[in-house]
Amino acid sequence: MPMRFTRRQLGTVGASALGAAAASAPSGPRPGDGADDEREVSRAFPAGFLWGTATAAYQIEGAVSEDGRGPSIWDTFTHTPGKIRNNDNGDVADDHYHRYRDDVRLMKGLAATAYRFSISWSRIFPQGTGAPNPKGLDFYNRLLDNLLASGIAPFPTLYHWDLPQALQDRGGWETRDTAKAFADYAGYVAEKLSDRARYFFTLNECATFVELGYRTGVLAPGLKLPPGRLNQVRHHALLAHGLAVQAIRARSRAGTQIGLAENISVCVPVIEAPEHIAAAELATRELNAPYVTAIMEGRYRESFLAAAGADAPKVAAEDMNAISTPVDFVGINVYLPGSYVSASDAAPGFVSVPFPAKYPTMNSSWLKIAPEALYWGPRNVAKVWNASDIYITENGCSATDVPADDGIVYDTDRIMFLRNYLTQLQRATSEGVPVRGYFHWSLMDNFEWAEGFGTRFGLLYVDYATQQRTAKLSASFYREVAARNRLV
Repeated sequence: MPMRFTRRQLGTVGASALGAAAASAPSGPRPGDGADDEREVSRAFPAGFLWGTATAAYQIEGAVSEDGRGPSIWDTFTHTPGKIRNNDNGDVADDHYHRYRDDVRLMKGLAATAYRFSISWSRIFPQGTGAPNPKGLDFYNRLLDNLLASGIAPFPTLYHWDLPQALQDRGGWETRDTAKAFADYAGYVAEKLSDRARYFFTLNECATFVELGYRTGVLAPGLKLPPGRLNQVRHHALLAHGLAVQAIRARSRAGTQIGLAENISVCVPVIEAPEHIAAAELATRELNAPYVTAIMEGRYRESFLAAAGADAPKVAAEDMNAISTPVDFVGINVYLPGSYVSASDAAPGFVSVPFPAKYPTMNSSWLKIAPEALYWGPRNVAKVWNASDIYITENGCSATDVPADDGIVYDTDRIMFLRNYLTQLQRATSEGVPVRGYFHWSLMDNFEWAEGFGTRFGLLYVDYATQQRTAKLSASFYREVAARNRLV
């Protein structure tokens, strides 16, 4: 996802090397590698912990006009001059639609045990509603079969921002009809795929696609709505989630698990003292009021409604019951803190501490380096909302990612990022925070929304001219962690 605004000894551990590694990748600690040492054991993740990668349909699939796929708002947006850096678009992207078998082999070479991907709504329903497109569904059937044959659990996301253009033409997320159409689509897909996919995410990052697509206009459909209309879009996105949970539960196989994937505002106590920790928990509820808090608690916070005033969303009688339909797990996308929090005697009981001007970042200027976010994010979700199953559905970073003269991408900056963030995640699991898996963003470099192809988040380097995938140095690091199920 992560759009935010405001090899010889190592060799090119490339496609063939990773493919070969898959067959011999260890499933646990190796004999003689110090696994029995207390220090090594202390770095372990829980047994059965899932290690995965994540992608999104428009960012990797390409084939935008093949096999009956209808246009989405991202097709329209990217073909509007000036909206995307270098006027890039996802017409081809990573050509995953044709290369998915190779990409699954590369996942297996990373010792991945899970894969989070999104389904293109307009591949399944080219007009958003109406008759389904069998060829669109066939692609995801083939993908699921390949994943399962490779021992990789599929985690489909039903919406990763690519609303069918036909629905946008009829009002998009400003209308309740879109929420209902999403539920119909979600129920249909779950009915067809839940014989092989056990886990489904509804919408990815309501906060991002709403705020940047409908408030600032940075993302598709590029609107800048006034507050009242914006709050109604927020509400319809939450309603779509709740109705989809109900539809999936009604139409899927027994045992299907359903959750959300949201970029919560992670609140980190400025100092780990009891008063600041309590303030961070309070801030978690307040700063996530328009989205996760409403879903988990079944109501909008009074503070949110008071701030909205006459622009508060219009809520029908049964809306909040639908929105708060219980989920089986909570997925959170964690890159950085929403804020550092300090306790305050004044209402609302906390203050957000500003980031210094010189705060260090990764290659993307928005990505402030704060490993502790991957501890406090899931910890606060478990504490505040009593969540019993949590997944880190995205975490990763852009890095410098330029092949050296020998062809290797020495992304030691990404390894630094992963080592430090995963250390904090392991701290959380060692304390009993119920995190069940981690999905690295991303499997491979891809179309990075308004940034086009110039920003790279992948473990695999993609030459967009040839579509060759080459594993970066970080891929070797990630494979070792995943294969051993502990930090290395």
